Amino acid sequence: MLSEGDTVLFQGDSITDAGRSRETAGEANLQSALGQGYAGMAAAALLTGQAQEQLRIFNRGISGHKVFQLADRWEQDCLAMKPDVLSILIGVNDIWHSRGDSYDGTVEVYERDFDALVARTRAALPDLKIVICEPFVLRCGAIDDSWFPEFDYYRAAARRVADKYQTAWVPFQSMFDEAIRFAPPEHWASDGVHPTAHGAALMAQAWTRVVG
Repeated sequence: MLSEGDTVLFQGDSITDAGRSRETAGEANLQSALGQGYAGMAAAALLTGQAQEQLRIFNRGISGHKVFQLADRWEQDCLAMKPDVLSILIGVNDIWHSRGDSYDGTVEVYERDFDALVARTRAALPDLKIVICEPFVLRCGAIDDSWFPEFDYYRAAARRVADKYQTAWVPFQSMFDEAIRFAPPEHWASDGVHPTAHGAALMAQAWTRVVG
């Protein structure tokens, strides 16, 4: 999926953000700008294994964001950057925040907004290679049975968008469902949402298998 000289952009919420530096965000391939999560780990793997490809990798994830907030900043934080490969992981806040009083979104709103975002991106950058990552949670911490089956509807919505636009797909939930056979959910994401270093490393491995 990757070619020499490609610009790779990671987009999403706190799972992608992972403490990235805003001060150095404009510099490609810088560890501080890529964060401490799966995006930074995947970038490290790419830059180690494919350094000769002269990849330029950026992270624009922002903690707390939902799809409509990606759309609000999309021109500056995606389209103007003209990436060659775009990876999007979004969805957990779209359901999490709707469970309180701060957001009245639904799975239908999530799918509509996500579809519109990808359509807009395809129209502006027709040669862009898009990667959609499966939203995930693990049953521990903040996550209990009351999240289901609703959360599965969000996963299915993301998959429908990926299938509609024929994007690459990284099956994070399926990966973690397999991983908990070998270690408890807390090993991978102590609060059920934000990966530990172990969880982030597993995600990076899955992402690089799909992308490069």
